Order: sequence, then structure tokens, then C-alpha cells
Amino acid sequence: MRVVDLCLASEGTEVILATSSDEKYPPENIIDGNSTTFWTTTGMFPQEFVICFHKHVKIERLSLQCYFVKSIRIEKSNAKEPVDFERWVERDLVHTEGQLQIEEFMFRDGYATHLRFIIKSAFDHFVSVHKVTIEGLSVSSLT
Repeated sequence: MRVVDLCLASEGTEVILATSSDEKYPPENIIDGNSTTFWTTTGMFPQEFVICFHKHVKIERLSLQCYFVKSIRIEKSNAKEPVDFERWVERDLVHTEGQLQIEEFMFRDGYATHLRFIIKSAFDHFVSVHKVTIEGLSVSSLT
């Protein structure tokens, strides 16, 4: 088994839910592998998006590239459907004027089929999520 970026549309990953959408900045931009494209919220918090891997994965490292995010919680599910999420990690981010926030998370217990990202608060009325990178292994298919 090789470690790959599991959070790419080309790996079969999908954003299956986002609480806001702008046709110029759709949630699919989060998983296109390009940090110059992004998903933007349309105000009011919390905001969230759910990523589905369509397989069981082991996550070793997660990197989030965003702008204006103040507080985020990441939840994981091992169910076939996006249910039974459990709180996994929560963090307050530091605002970096004029540059992307890049947050890194390392895991040992990173087994999941779905991840829910909840942006609890922001430094502005809108935030952007440019890219989620997840290094890990595909463990098994969903049956």
C-alpha cells in the first residue's frame, strides 16, 4: 500500500454536502488539487462541508488551506453513509493577513469513510477553503 493524497476528485473523493454555494466558487474546488481555486461561504456561521472517500481510508496527515477561518472542528465517520460522526479534532486558527492559513494535523487513529469540516467562526463575514490534502492509505472498499 502506498501513501497518496486521498482528498482528490481524481481519487474518487467527493464533496457531498456544503452549507453554502456560489456557482463561481463551488465546493468541488476544495478537492481539485489546485490552491488557486476555492469554495467560499456565503456568510453566517457555522458553515460546513462533508467529504466522502467512497472507501475506508487511514489518514496520517491532513493539511487545510483556507482564509479567514477562526475556529474549525473536524469530525469523522466510519459508516457507509454520512452518519454517526464523532468529534475528532478542534482548533483555533491564527489569521495571516494577505496569505493563506495552512493548518497541519497529524493522526494515528485516522480511520474514516467521511469527514465533516465545521467552520465554527471566522475573522470576517466570509471564508474560503482552497484545498484539503490528506495523506494516507486506502484500507478497503465499502461493501
